[in-house]
Amino acid sequence: MAKLTKKQKTFVDKVENGLEYDIVEASQLVKDTGTAKFDASVDFAIRLGVDPKKANQMVRGIVTLPHGTGKETKVLVLCTPDKEQEAKDNGADYVGLDDYIEKIQNGWTDIDVIITMPSVMAKVGKLGRVLGPRGLMPNPKSGTVTMEVGKAVSEVKAGKIDFKVDKYGIIHASIGKVSFDKEKIKDNADELYRNIIKLKPTSAKGTYVKSVYISSTMGPGIKVDPKSFEI
Repeated sequence: MAKLTKKQKTFVDKVENGLEYDIVEASQLVKDTGTAKFDASVDFAIRLGVDPKKANQMVRGIVTLPHGTGKETKVLVLCTPDKEQEAKDNGADYVGLDDYIEKIQNGWTDIDVIITMPSVMAKVGKLGRVLGPRGLMPNPKSGTVTMEVGKAVSEVKAGKIDFKVDKYGIIHASIGKVSFDKEKIKDNADELYRNIIKLKPTSAKGTYVKSVYISSTMGPGIKVDPKSFEI
């Protein structure tokens, strides 16, 4: 295990192990305990009482964070020529089709989100082996396969993210940056939490929310009291 520096130990000691913090306190603590020398991401992790192996207990959704993620999201739009200008006008970083499909087949994945149209999914689907493991494959459920490519680009640029429970029953998402003030971190956390609660599967029994943590990159995990979120 890596040895903590004196500075890191001081920050970590601010968080009492096992104690659940109000989301307001936690939002301030995640700022106070950041040890990275860069503007670190604020990460949200929620463990759910679901069995992701069962299709009727899969929790997946999309949410637009009120204050965005603080990250510059690089968007590629794979579309027909008649939709290219719409995508560009709404802020897409890369727009095209066959040329970008070839680049991706050759290993290029320097993008964060890919948006495409139903009519070209046959071509895009061939990229599954490259895009799937990287979480880049467009999906109608996440709003990235649509005829309204301009609207989709604008939403992603404004802070729209998609989330999905992993095989351990945990949802991980970035909800901002340490440079955000605590109110913005709290607002984003509330919005994501509300959306996850709304998606509770009817087949899930017992406790739905088992634990919630927020942390900064390289910072300690801060346990949050689920009752403190505004829903």
